[in-house]
Amino acid sequence: MLRDDINNAVKDAMRAKAERKLSTLRMVNSTIKNADIAARGEGKPPLSDADLLAVLQKMIKQRQESVELYDKGGRAELAAQERDEIAIISAYLPKQMSDDDVKAAISAAISATGAAGMKDMGKVIAELKTKYTGQMDFGKASGLVKAALTS
Repeated sequence: MLRDDINNAVKDAMRAKAERKLSTLRMVNSTIKNADIAARGEGKPPLSDADLLAVLQKMIKQRQESVELYDKGGRAELAAQERDEIAIISAYLPKQMSDDDVKAAISAAISATGAAGMKDMGKVIAELKTKYTGQMDFGKASGLVKAALTS
């Protein structure tokens, strides 16, 4: 499980005295625990690996936004710190799909769901999320799905 991999990495980082990696992984664990608590409050079971991948992607997106702001503000050292965190968190995500693979997956999902127009966009995105969570950026994918369904 992804949780076990992250917990083992925390232990390895402690042994190696890798401060940046250790602090980042502890932050990841904290975020996961908070998400578990929120899910439990809603009567849901602990997060699955697919849910954890979504949490990690959200963390990466937040850091990318921070990097952009730090770069605009001339804070290169903080931007570098955020980039380091992105690299550490990204190591736990599956390999990202290429643009061509994303387009092929979208075509397959449209065929599988029988989507005919924009009203079926939710079905297509849900299909993609069940198969490709953590492997594609759904923000970009939704634009491609929209384009495919309107043409």
